[in-house]
Amino acid sequence: MSRLAAGEAEDDGAGGGQAVAAPGLVNIANVLTVLRLILVPVFVLLLLAGGTGGRAAAFVVFAVASATDLLDGELARRRGLITDFGKIADPIADKALTGSALVTLSVQGQLAWWITVVILARELVVTGLRFWVIRRGVIAASRGGKVKTLLQVVAICLYILPWNLGLSREIVMGAAVVVTVVTGADYVVRAVRLRRAIPGHLAPPACGPGSGSGAAAADGPGGEGHDKSG
Repeated sequence: MSRLAAGEAEDDGAGGGQAVAAPGLVNIANVLTVLRLILVPVFVLLLLAGGTGGRAAAFVVFAVASATDLLDGELARRRGLITDFGKIADPIADKALTGSALVTLSVQGQLAWWITVVILARELVVTGLRFWVIRRGVIAASRGGKVKTLLQVVAICLYILPWNLGLSREIVMGAAVVVTVVTGADYVVRAVRLRRAIPGHLAPPACGPGSGSGAAAADGPGGEGHDKSG
């Protein structure tokens, strides 16, 4: 679940009962988020270095960073480690990792620029919409968002690997682009509906089928953030 969305759900749930002590800034979830940010330039340098060794090392770093993307949100949600820093830093780290991979691959001529532009534009729009509706509620996680994130990670990994994998990477990346656009359009529609549904009032902590206690998430590895369904 996105730490941003999880924090909103937690705040709403605690509003009617006993106050819950805020977690400290230095915790395992935030440490993993910062580690992911630190790994981004390391990954880019290894990918730019090229060669079998450099690309293999870049693959390992990208895989580790992607794993922290999954783990930090899960830890933050289960251990009550939602912080304002995490809500902001987590989506930044997510976009930095994916964006740096796509841009670097495009600079190297391995990935068409239009693919990079489409994916990054979608992520920026969804992130903006998330903040646009956050005071009205959060949008329930979608399976499509989770599939989108998984396809993006797998496709990027296939492009990073130094071996010729035939058409497999193009096929996976094509699927990732399609799902990225479709889920982005779905998020726009749901965000607009949420804003119009309860003008001037706070909405419940989640909307849409499948929402419930602890189930709210940003569109969102996937929503955005830590449920990774974005």
